[in-house]
Order: sequence, then structure tokens, then C-alpha cells
Amino acid sequence: MSSFFDRNSAENFIPYSASHTVMLAAMIVLALLLYSFRLQVRSIPLLHNMIRFGIILGLLVPQIVLYYWYADQDLWDVQYTLPLELCSISQLLAIIMLLTRSRLLYQIVFFAGIGGAMQAMLTPDLAYPYPHFRFFHFFIVHIAIILAPLYMTWIDNYRPTWKSIGITMISLNILLVVVGGTDYWLDANYMFLKSKPEGASLLDLLGPYPYYLLAEEGIALVIFTIMYLPFIRWRRGQEEHNKILRSK
Repeated sequence: MSSFFDRNSAENFIPYSASHTVMLAAMIVLALLLYSFRLQVRSIPLLHNMIRFGIILGLLVPQIVLYYWYADQDLWDVQYTLPLELCSISQLLAIIMLLTRSRLLYQIVFFAGIGGAMQAMLTPDLAYPYPHFRFFHFFIVHIAIILAPLYMTWIDNYRPTWKSIGITMISLNILLVVVGGTDYWLDANYMFLKSKPEGASLLDLLGPYPYYLLAEEGIALVIFTIMYLPFIRWRRGQEEHNKILRSK
């Protein structure tokens, strides 16, 4: 149990090791199950709510334990432990979204949450390997961030629009100003707005500071557009279906 929570680890996390691959596979399997059984889930209110609150617990419980771990290991530090990373903010928004079924938050979490969490899953900025608590916290939370807007899409029938991309981009830039100001005030590096992460990440391909921040803006817009493409086909199918119904 001590090694599970110890602040020091004798080993480092290795990207695409067996444990990392298992977590990626778990994310894919859970998403496929959510999609495959969407009709059954919609028809059973109890199951509907069980899954919704299950995702909320996946977002909330590991974070509560993380704060306990910070306190237990004397790791509290405003430069590093405030919930000001993009995924931490997406995590909070996802919890509120699931509780309130907010359409505004859905649009932001769909693009920023899935986009940011997928990047984190593929290139984890993680020091602790399996079976450390921080390993499980990292992957459970990021998988839950991805599942939350997918649940709203496939089970609650929410859909993003072109306007949603604009709303998300504006929200992210407001966030950059707020978090950037906090970084300056605390001499911190939340959201990597002052420098790149120490471990390998996609930011390594985007040039030095501050050019990688500008590149991120363009990449985010491209990724959000690609994420929206399936909904263009869906909307066209809906319009054709409605035309057929009106013609009868």
C-alpha cells in the first residue's frame, strides 16, 4: 500500500508500455460499448442514470483522492497543484455538464475536453508507472473526460454545431488569458504557457516558445473541425429523412 501512494517511485512511466496500452484499449472498449448499447441505455432510465453518475464518480473520486495524496505526502504547492491545467478544467466542466446537462458546457467539453484528453492519453505527461495511484488517477480521469461528452452525444442526443467550434476557441483564449495571468503571478507553468513539459509531448514538434502557443491555436482549430466532420454527414441524413417525411 505504501508504494501505491509513495511520492517517490523507483521506476518511471514508459509510454506505450503494456500498462499504457491496456489503458488505451480500455478507453476504446468503453467508448465502443457506450455507442453500441446507446439505444438500450436510452430505454432504461435507471441504467441511463447509473452510467451518467458512474462517469461523474470517475471524474470526481480520483481527484478527491489526489488532494488527499497531496496533503498526505506534503506536496501542496500553488505552483503545481492547483486545478489549472486544461484537462483539470475540462474535468470540472464535465462534472457540471453531466449534473446540469448544460448545452453550452457540452459544446466546450466535446471539443476541448476530448481533444485535450486524447492528446494526454497518447502522450502522457506522467512520472509514475503502474501500479502507482497517480497512474490510475491520470488514466481514469482522462478516460472519463472523453466519455462524458460522448455520453451526452450518444445517450442524451446532444450535437455540436459549427458555432460550437467558435465558442470553444473563444473560451480557450479567455482561459489562456486567465491561466497565463495566474502563471505570471505565481511564477508557475500551468497549461505549459511559459515553457514545454519536461517529458516528451506533441509540443516538441511545434517549435520554441512562444511559437508553439500560436501553433497550438491552429492545430486546435484543425482538430475541432475534423471532430465535427461526422456531424455534417449526420445532419445531411437528418435533413433528407425530414424531407421524405414531409413528402408523405
